[in-house]
Amino acid sequence: MQNTPVKSLIGEEYEVEVGPVAHGGHCIARTEGGRVLFVRHALPGERVVARVTEGEETSRFLRADAVEVLEASKDRIEAPCPFSGPGRCGGCDWQHAKPGAQRRLKGEVVAEQLKRLAGLTPEEAGWDGTVVPAEGDKLPAGQVPQWRTRVQYAIDADGRVGLRRHRSHEVEVIDHCMIAAEGVSELGIESRTWEGMASIEAIAATGSQDRQVILTPRPGARLPIVELDKPVSVMRVGEKDGGVHRVHGRPFVRERADDRTYRVGSGGFWQVHPKAAQTLMLAVMQGLTPRKGETALDLYCGVGLFAGALADRVGDQGAVLGIESGKRAVEDARHNLADFPRVRIEQGKVESVLPRTGITDVDLIVLDPPRAGAGKQTVHHLARLGARRIAYVACDPAALARDLSYFAEGGYRVRTLRVFDLFPMTHHVECVAILEPVKKDA
Repeated sequence: MQNTPVKSLIGEEYEVEVGPVAHGGHCIARTEGGRVLFVRHALPGERVVARVTEGEETSRFLRADAVEVLEASKDRIEAPCPFSGPGRCGGCDWQHAKPGAQRRLKGEVVAEQLKRLAGLTPEEAGWDGTVVPAEGDKLPAGQVPQWRTRVQYAIDADGRVGLRRHRSHEVEVIDHCMIAAEGVSELGIESRTWEGMASIEAIAATGSQDRQVILTPRPGARLPIVELDKPVSVMRVGEKDGGVHRVHGRPFVRERADDRTYRVGSGGFWQVHPKAAQTLMLAVMQGLTPRKGETALDLYCGVGLFAGALADRVGDQGAVLGIESGKRAVEDARHNLADFPRVRIEQGKVESVLPRTGITDVDLIVLDPPRAGAGKQTVHHLARLGARRIAYVACDPAALARDLSYFAEGGYRVRTLRVFDLFPMTHHVECVAILEPVKKDA
């Protein structure tokens, strides 16, 4: 007996009324038959023709692009970027929306995730509902902030530079990325041909004039001679080990935050927006209000941004423990914080290292986990440490909301929540939640 093949719906078109925004840079719509569509390049309230890009007859939902706008939202503008649009570059989600509308949409997503996954209203989370732009990013419609200090360029088979299309390995060839920081654009990467390369990551530090490119060759290809418009250090990704190796120049860039210089090695994490590190550091410190002599944890600590700020504020009688899984990031963190004798950095996964430390109580905790969040086991462990305040930095509102529900089970409530638009034109946000123990009735 043969199985009947499932019919693909890719290319099918539906005229739909666009509903609310959803997490992920798209809006929800339904066909007349009730099938759910996740529609990109649309805005709530519009009437559009949606063309299916992913899905079959048996799929729970379909992905689609708005290929024709029949009734436009007042928030719609013509996308400033010539490479944006259905089937084009996947780097931006909201080029077609006014800047203020982008922030409102992001706020609606955060509110929806809080309610659905944590059972919290904005008021209960201590949030006024606003998404705050970074300093200098509040621009008129049609103007785009140049904020992206790290750009991962894809290279096509002919050596031409581009960016990946949405949910695709296909390359959209470009001659300029509008959201790239000036320090990236001035390298002139897009104006050259890169035969034999699979990708090029360009990094422009904002704390110094350091510029770096990381080349990933195709299998068997030789490294080209790199001649760009500005001085730059060159690294390469090893074909066998996948590690990043120095070709020439410094194997790190220097960044600045909290009046300190941080060394960030290749593959090390640093916030992409030029103002992000300082903005988030201040939000965390303002929320925690560290005191002299306190003990603190900095989990998923990267190169030591929050550990350094905490160490500076708890003083010589205080102590800070950072935990980070990346070997190179740990080396950088230890270098960056070498002048703080009461700071210790441990390498390994938080869920493995933290129980081994034997720590049973702590005053303050900062956690800045990867996109998937910290998870139930780690959150419940942290809740048992009795910190007077916890700062949770999150780049994914769904993961944040899930973990906030776990903290609630452990006896912590959200004191304040702040949401920052540190990724303009995309659907991403950064959140800083400050938690404190629930007061027990006397």
